Amino acid sequence: MRYIANTDADRQAMLDAIGRSSLDELFSDIPQTVADRFRPIGIPPQSEFDVVRTLSAIASDNPAAKMVPFLGEGIYDHYTPSIVSHITGRSEFYTAYTPYQPEISQGTLTTMFEYQTLVCELVGMEVANASMYDGATALAEAALMADRIRKTGRIAVARSLHPHLRRTLDTYCWAAGIERIELPFDSAGRCDSSNVPQDVSAVIVQTPNTFGVLERLEGLKERIGEALLIVSTYPIALGILEPPGSYGADIVVAEGQSLGLPMAFGGPLLGLFATRPEYLRQMPGRVAGRTLDEDGNIGYVMASQTREQHIRRQRATSNICTNSALCALAATVYLATLGADGLRQIAELNLEKAHYLADRLTGLDGVDLLFDAPFFNEFILRVSEDPGTLCARAKAAGFLVSPLRGFDELDDTHAVRIAVTEKRSKEELDALTDVVGGRA
Repeated sequence: MRYIANTDADRQAMLDAIGRSSLDELFSDIPQTVADRFRPIGIPPQSEFDVVRTLSAIASDNPAAKMVPFLGEGIYDHYTPSIVSHITGRSEFYTAYTPYQPEISQGTLTTMFEYQTLVCELVGMEVANASMYDGATALAEAALMADRIRKTGRIAVARSLHPHLRRTLDTYCWAAGIERIELPFDSAGRCDSSNVPQDVSAVIVQTPNTFGVLERLEGLKERIGEALLIVSTYPIALGILEPPGSYGADIVVAEGQSLGLPMAFGGPLLGLFATRPEYLRQMPGRVAGRTLDEDGNIGYVMASQTREQHIRRQRATSNICTNSALCALAATVYLATLGADGLRQIAELNLEKAHYLADRLTGLDGVDLLFDAPFFNEFILRVSEDPGTLCARAKAAGFLVSPLRGFDELDDTHAVRIAVTEKRSKEELDALTDVVGGRA
């Protein structure tokens, strides 16, 4: 948004228009005891040029802006092509509202339909909704949906699910009275699905999981009986991995931040949600559809709104009231720009660079992989020194890495999480190796 300063004359004109004599009178309803209403905030009034110069100077002092992130856990530092912000910044998309009237919302409905199509192709499913708030709430909604279908009041959850996802899931299930049964992970960091109870509504796994390890999906659907298989995945990894739909998944969800959205302190995010056609009426959110009018012209409509908030709220499948339309548009532009070949190349770069760094790091004394299993672009190191000390040393050298957290059974393990994306250069990978090895 452009910076446009208001002059004293501008402010007085606005006060005159609303019948107030001063700013004090305008804000007189706010008690002085609540807050100092006119405490100076930010910078004093300046010209646009001076404001840009001042803010640029402030931003240049931000040490985080100079750090090289090797952070993972669901939010990744991927490159976003400039065309994404160019398209999403157009006013017809940037200010678009809910498409209640399809005849005047064809552009919005078209982008929703294209997004749904791309998600279905990406995850190997037949039906996708027009997006959800984020990957965590999408997963929680998937659990509620599965229990609406199976009605057992129980779900089985892989312990290798990310702790933040698990906390959101636990909150939703607690409120809905759904019991959670945890499936432990084995020595390779994978979900042990050998003893899944037969009376659960769903089995939830994540791949790559919170350790970066690729879960074994082959035959899992057959082993869990009538339970629905819910898979949380990482969209970039699907550039080279078989989609969960090809393994019989009933519901696939994902965090879509990696598809053209910035890290941005953890938001806004994007929830991907796809399922099988027979479960369409139980799927939360909106579904845009394509049809033909009586003259044979293509038109787009809101084909399904299973939340039913408008007339039968008690039968709503979800209390999520909207979709992340602008974030979904960013993902649509990102995927359309890359295409299948481009996405595969991005995935290959993530894979190859992560494995290069893992090989370099595990060549150091006192450093090895915590889990000996295939991984994509994220892995856990077992280190001989205190993880906090290592992370602090890396930060001092300009690199951000994090200790492994959220697993009581691994609390006595000195473990550090490393995630690598296509943005990391060989020089940065080698420099981090020197830092971990105490050579820098």
